[in-house]
Amino acid sequence: MVAPAAVAVYRVLTVKHTADGRVFAAVDGGMSDNPRPALYGARYAVRLVGRASTAAEREVDVVGRHCEAGDVLVRSARLPADLRPGDLLAVPAAGAYQLSMASGYNLVGRPAVAAVRGGRARLLIRRESVEDFRAREVGR
Repeated sequence: MVAPAAVAVYRVLTVKHTADGRVFAAVDGGMSDNPRPALYGARYAVRLVGRASTAAEREVDVVGRHCEAGDVLVRSARLPADLRPGDLLAVPAAGAYQLSMASGYNLVGRPAVAAVRGGRARLLIRRESVEDFRAREVGR
């Protein structure tokens, strides 16, 4: 993949509202599958996919699952106020370096890659599993 390619799709795990009015949406990925925001300050757009919402938009920080201060995928994203766990968020043009820079940080496997054409998806690379990490161990 080269240039502004691919769309990263994340599932919202939790939505946190803080006392000072900030909203955080933690997703099932983060700096392990896309370290560019943390390393270089790369900026992405994000949008809700998979369901329609008529709720007003509000600022939401989309953060990763790694519990690191720098694990922020998109700061101040404009997303529906009714964002909830299970929702899907799409990050367009995130794929040029995403897969090549992905790591097994905190033993979170690298994501799957699928090609989509004409409304049909085809798996190109399966999601990395804990079993894949275990298979590399030699000191048993």
